[in-house]
Amino acid sequence: MVDKKKEHPKEKSKLHPRNKHRKRYDFKQLISSCPDLAEFVKLNNYNDESIDFHNPEAVKMLNKALLMHYYDIDYWDIPQNYLCPPIPGRADYIHYIADLLSSKNNEKIPTGNKVKCLDIGVGANCVYPIIGNKEYGWSFIGTDIDSVSITSANKIIKFNKFLKDNIEIRLQSNSRDSFSGIIQKDEKYDLSICNPPFHSSLEEAQSSTIRKLSNLKHRKVSKASLNFGGNKNELCCEGGELGFVRDMIFQSKRFSDSCFLFSTLISKQSNLKEVYKLLRTVEALEVKTIPMGQGNKISRIVVWTFLNQEQQENWIETRWK
Repeated sequence: MVDKKKEHPKEKSKLHPRNKHRKRYDFKQLISSCPDLAEFVKLNNYNDESIDFHNPEAVKMLNKALLMHYYDIDYWDIPQNYLCPPIPGRADYIHYIADLLSSKNNEKIPTGNKVKCLDIGVGANCVYPIIGNKEYGWSFIGTDIDSVSITSANKIIKFNKFLKDNIEIRLQSNSRDSFSGIIQKDEKYDLSICNPPFHSSLEEAQSSTIRKLSNLKHRKVSKASLNFGGNKNELCCEGGELGFVRDMIFQSKRFSDSCFLFSTLISKQSNLKEVYKLLRTVEALEVKTIPMGQGNKISRIVVWTFLNQEQQENWIETRWK
């Protein structure tokens, strides 16, 4: 039985204006770039082509197709049960942070691999560096505490030639460190990005997923099935999102001259008050919050710097011109 045709907006207006994923997925185009997607595409109850977003394999194949079609990736895969992030949301972070760099540079986005970005928690998927390099030519250092993620990200880089000279992956040996052990002497980064673990325990992550799935399916779900995957290191850390970001903020002070803009995603609105307090404690000179929206989900990027106006102007003149 086909339900009454559902009216869809022509564009996902909450996404950044430059985001390539504002329009509805064109599955014919995506299948032309990634034929393996075809077996997962079916007509839904509204007679629209779609995939089962509760099926992790279907979601992974959609991600692969998006990366192949829009970002010229030849090879992409992740180990079973590792995080398979929604591509549109990852692209939004990159575009919004590019706008912030532009606002410092006479409304011109600095491009090319002279712009160096640190991705804290790159994951097995390597998605932020792929998008950032393809959209703006930036170079990346991606870090992770998980050796399987490191191996997976390196394999993605190896089998995509244009990434080889632009992305380097480093193992972080201390799970409480973001910058120590990674930023080497005299290294400079134009920005750091991070999507911190949301939860303080795997149990909390599973409870959150059960609530989300119950809402989506309009019935009580008793078992957590992570359609976007994610292992313990990717989903959880001591103190959850706030604990992770607290450590990052205090450490950023020690590397105040090494990075032009520090940034992190904050998923929980309730954490903002404490984040702002911490940034005042470490005497960040400038703090900005960039709201982002994808579907019903609202999040934000918090950005800070320890450089004064003169130092910022000197940084731009010596590194971006």
